[in-house]
Amino acid sequence: MSFQQGLSGLNAASRSLETIGNNVANANTVGFKGSQAQFADVYASSLTGAGGSQIGIGTKVSQIFQQFTQGNITASNNPLDVAINGGGFFRMSTNGTISYTRNGQFQLDREGFIVNASGARLTGYTADMRGVLSTGAPGEINISTADLAPQATSSVTAQINLDSRMDVPEVTPFDIDEPLSYNSSSSVTVYDSLGNAHVMQSYYVKTSTPGQWEVYASCDGVLLPPVAPAVTPGRVGTLQFNGDGILTSPITPLNLSIDLNAVAAGQTPPETNNATAILPIELDYEGSTQFGASFGVRKLVQDGFTSGRLSAFNIGADGIITGRYTNGESATLGQIVLANFTNPNGLQPLGNNLWAESSTSGSPLVGTPGASNMGVLQASSVEDSNVDLTAELVNMITAQRVYQANAQTIKTQDQVLQTLVNLR
Repeated sequence: MSFQQGLSGLNAASRSLETIGNNVANANTVGFKGSQAQFADVYASSLTGAGGSQIGIGTKVSQIFQQFTQGNITASNNPLDVAINGGGFFRMSTNGTISYTRNGQFQLDREGFIVNASGARLTGYTADMRGVLSTGAPGEINISTADLAPQATSSVTAQINLDSRMDVPEVTPFDIDEPLSYNSSSSVTVYDSLGNAHVMQSYYVKTSTPGQWEVYASCDGVLLPPVAPAVTPGRVGTLQFNGDGILTSPITPLNLSIDLNAVAAGQTPPETNNATAILPIELDYEGSTQFGASFGVRKLVQDGFTSGRLSAFNIGADGIITGRYTNGESATLGQIVLANFTNPNGLQPLGNNLWAESSTSGSPLVGTPGASNMGVLQASSVEDSNVDLTAELVNMITAQRVYQANAQTIKTQDQVLQTLVNLR
């Protein structure tokens, strides 16, 4: 009797409807991947080898196949929402247990860790106070809200144009308080080891030697110690230009030494702030010129900064989390890593948009976004479910018809059996 075939068909159609129903129910679940019920026919074992004349005894569910196709990416208002465009999974840690997800809806917990709705922590490469990433084993990413430590100035880069039409100053020798003793000047703010700001000013004095300019410097109004072989206070170097106005000397930066405890005559000594007393600075004039044009500063930058507080942070396509501070500086806070698998369909669903690795999926391949077969990240966005509602509704109709047809098979077989019973 063919009750077995009809019954197995009913079970198969029911499992198909369950799979479709689960897909439809999760059509709005971020990062959800739809599934498909796959079936196989069933034959009874035969010792005589019936060959092509053997009739099957129904069907069975061979597997529930997960479809890891890309979902649409939708913008969100949460800067911590992250979508993966391409392959890979976010690597999550729950008390040390690792799981994987495509749902990038994240937030900060009270300890500064990036977590999902179930409290699992996002993992990646952590950074130290200097912003240097530790690219060994991934760890739980923590957004540190500690102040960015100040950095003392160590170099100043200046690109200037000295007006070749100027005359030698009328007043000699150089006097910081006499503007007629120098031709031009520039200033830049530098920082000591505690982040305190100081104004370093440079003065340019044209000499009688063609193409030659003397450079003097002061900090907070106090002339710097002379740089050998000069002996005049404040004289730190000489700039030499050729006939085309190109700087030929010096070819290396000028080495300055600022005494932060020095005071000008008649001034009150500064209060002790425990900063390093001597601030060495390299002053580089590479690219400066002497043309017949007005004095101008094309570039004047230094590498120091005061302390700053974290004001915001953003996540790049490569997963690097960059913090922005109130002092205008930025620093790397960490980097999100992704994990991929040789056979993603072998992952074990855990619920809460999480999967676990299994022997079928293979070991995770961990890497940075954009590298190898990993996708890139898109911040302030989420990946929608890849469920196609139109297709699912059509599949639902098909599954319903299959269920009805198998029920009709059982009904017909019942009528045939009733006919046999009524024979006399």
